[in-house]
This record gives sequence, C-alpha cells and structure tokens, in this order.
Amino acid sequence: MRAGYDHPPRAARDARELGFRLKTIKVKHTTNGRTIAAYLFAEGELDASKVGRRLLPKKQRDAMIHAADDKCQICGVDHNLQVDHRIPYDVAGEPSPDEEHPYQVLCGSCNRKKAWDCEHCQNCLENKRSETCRSCYWAEPTAYSHVAMQQQRRVDVVWIGDEVKEFERLRRDAKRNKKSVADQIKTILTSR
Repeated sequence: MRAGYDHPPRAARDARELGFRLKTIKVKHTTNGRTIAAYLFAEGELDASKVGRRLLPKKQRDAMIHAADDKCQICGVDHNLQVDHRIPYDVAGEPSPDEEHPYQVLCGSCNRKKAWDCEHCQNCLENKRSETCRSCYWAEPTAYSHVAMQQQRRVDVVWIGDEVKEFERLRRDAKRNKKSVADQIKTILTSR
C-alpha cells in the first residue's frame, strides 16, 4: 500500500517482471483469519534481462480512455477505468509501435476477471501464442471464439440508474424460481 499498490498479486507480478525473485508463502489474514498469500524476496541475483512493463504517460492513458467513450469495453461502466494490454504482457511483452490497438480500456473489476482467467489459461501458462489470445473474449469481446481457451460465450451486463428497478425484479423472479440471475436470464432468452 505504501508504494501505491492496493492489489498485492499485481505488485508481486510487477516485481517479477522487473527481474526480482519472489517466494510466495501462505499466512493468516490479521483481521479475518483466512489463509492468504504473502510475498518475500527470494535469494538469488536480480534477472537483468527483465525490464518490466512500459509505463504509458498519463496524457496517453487519458486519451485512450476518452477514445473508448470513457467506459469499460467489457461491461460499460464509467468508473475505475484502466488501460490494459489486449494481449497479456506475459504472452507478448510490450506491443510494437506499429501494432494497431494493442491496449483496451477496462474497469478494475473486469481487469481482475481477465487477469484471473489469463493466469489460469493453458495458453498463458504454457503455449504463449499471441494469436490464441487475439481470438479470446478478453482481447476482443465483440469478436471472439473462446474465453481463456474454453468454449463459452459471455456477456457482461450492468444495470445503471433507473434500470436497477428492472434488475431487482429479475433478481426476485430468479429467487422465486430458485435460480441465479444469470440462469433466470438464460431461461427468459431460451423460452422465446
């Protein structure tokens, strides 16, 4: 937190990308007692071949966010917006200057969902093929063939303002039918 991070796994990943060797250990959370990860510097020399991510200037990030209509390109919310590598840095590194649309705008929540899927994706873990990532939902949410190499289709929907009343009605119907909201939506769509 003192270094400006509020997401320790991201801080650990950034440190590793800069060549630091880290060891992950399990500890108990001081407030709730749950087991969580903690990171320690491991012995060994700094890997000088690693340089880490390039920091985009604020003016460039702000321009990218504005060009995306100041909304997350996955769910459409307009807060906590971040510029993200379309193809994970772990797979492709920094984009070349001539690459078209190497970044996308995501909210913090969608960026964490993407990071989770990518961290568990076979392509990111082993193959590291950029073309596989390019056909993934997390890189191209409007034109994709898989989600983290799994055959699935998804849509992220956010109800805002007056729309929340409709969502609450949908949630009540789902509860009455003993379904999740997502399953209730599927039932409505497939019963047409």
